[in-house]
Amino acid sequence: MSHQRVAPNVSETSNHLAEALAALRTELELPAGYPIEALRDAEAAVSGHTLPAQDLTDVPFITIDPASSMDLDQALFIDRSGDGYRVLYAISDVPSFVPPGGALDAETRHRGQTYYAPDGRIPLHPEIISEHAGSLLAGQTCGAFVWDFELDAEAEFRTVSVRRASVRSRAKLNYKGVQAEIDSGTADPVLELLKEVGLKRVELERRRGGASLNMPEQEIVQLPDGEGYRIVAAPSLPVEDWNAQISLLTGMAAAQLMLDGKVGILRTMPAPDERSLLHFKRQTGALGKPWTAGTSYGEYLRTLDAKDPRQLAILHSAGLLFRGAGYTPFDGEVPGSVMQSAIGAPYAHTTAPLRRLVDRFVLVICEALSNGTEIPAWARDALPSLPEIMASSDQLAAKMERLALDTVEAALLVNHIGQEFDAVVISGSKPAKNNGNGNGNSTNGNNGNGNGNGAPHGPYGIVQIAEPAVTARCDGEMESGTKVRVKLLDADIATRQITFELLP
Repeated sequence: MSHQRVAPNVSETSNHLAEALAALRTELELPAGYPIEALRDAEAAVSGHTLPAQDLTDVPFITIDPASSMDLDQALFIDRSGDGYRVLYAISDVPSFVPPGGALDAETRHRGQTYYAPDGRIPLHPEIISEHAGSLLAGQTCGAFVWDFELDAEAEFRTVSVRRASVRSRAKLNYKGVQAEIDSGTADPVLELLKEVGLKRVELERRRGGASLNMPEQEIVQLPDGEGYRIVAAPSLPVEDWNAQISLLTGMAAAQLMLDGKVGILRTMPAPDERSLLHFKRQTGALGKPWTAGTSYGEYLRTLDAKDPRQLAILHSAGLLFRGAGYTPFDGEVPGSVMQSAIGAPYAHTTAPLRRLVDRFVLVICEALSNGTEIPAWARDALPSLPEIMASSDQLAAKMERLALDTVEAALLVNHIGQEFDAVVISGSKPAKNNGNGNGNSTNGNNGNGNGNGAPHGPYGIVQIAEPAVTARCDGEMESGTKVRVKLLDADIATRQITFELLP
């Protein structure tokens, strides 16, 4: 006896999705509105704000961010200097808006970072700061920590200093627009220099054994009419890598300043263990793109093409090599382990204070060390507590992003049950586990975690379909990196479960 499932209409699906995303906020106990005392702190800080005395508003800074971003942490200027370059990198002076020990300070420590949910951003700071007074918006005079780099001809830094100053961005640019201008040869000289310096910094990254994992981005986008969402998957643009290299340069300089001063907090990550490396090397060979001796990990990753199914599977596996990232505070004695192994150097988070709590403290410490002044006690005293705060917020953000993506993916497929799709196998077959109470662990997410249908399962893997862009569990035996044909068996918005079966 056959049964036909009636697919919900677009409006009904959208309503179910909105309800599920709202429920997710409650389920994860995500921060809601700002406490009134914290808002009063923010309003008082903005109304009584004093700009730094040093005036750098004549420097033609620019910002480069996603087009919709309003919380602009960084502004950039690059010029030639002798046989090298001068890079000025302005970072929002968030500490000047957060009174130490007040209600706003306490709330930002509770949040830890900005949470990017598909149904709305949950900011670290009230919008009066994060999208207005503290944001480096074009035409607005703002306070900033200005990092001043002298780079040599290979873009390695000769000198670095950091100071507080007043700045004014000239233009709010976006990645797609900048890339188009550079590709067409119509870009402003500062953008051409960003490409030049960025490429040289990529080469320095290669030499020191660092690695950039340029995975295709998956972004949840609300439709223009507000009736639902879609997932946009696209490879990152070269300009994003070049821009990121300036941020990495600043983070490495911050780490060195703090190590020299023997006080601060680093972002550390151990190197992958030999067993994991051996497994990864075997997998690259099996997938037809072997990682050969003499080629560094980072150099190898840059040769991978995400449009190739087998190489996409390698990229997904590569992300599992580097684990155990954390924050390492120190005061008076340099820690024994200081490396961020994916970067290939000591590193500190310092360029996103509007969106990440720890950066606020790093900026203040580095500015004091650079100028030989006393580090504020509030920044120094907070160091031991920051690793736990950041670890907790990182875990919450990762879980929210994973479950939100699962929810949206289920909504995208709810009207396609019974249809067949071409797919790429991201990870090969493995037996599902039984948790002891009759529930198997199935998945519709990228990480392989989700809710089962109440019975143990046989072999399964993770597949990706192109349209709509969804990654999900698929029952059956399959090989990583291969192209397969699959049939959608189930998609449930409330439980976030998607199940495919492998077709012959």
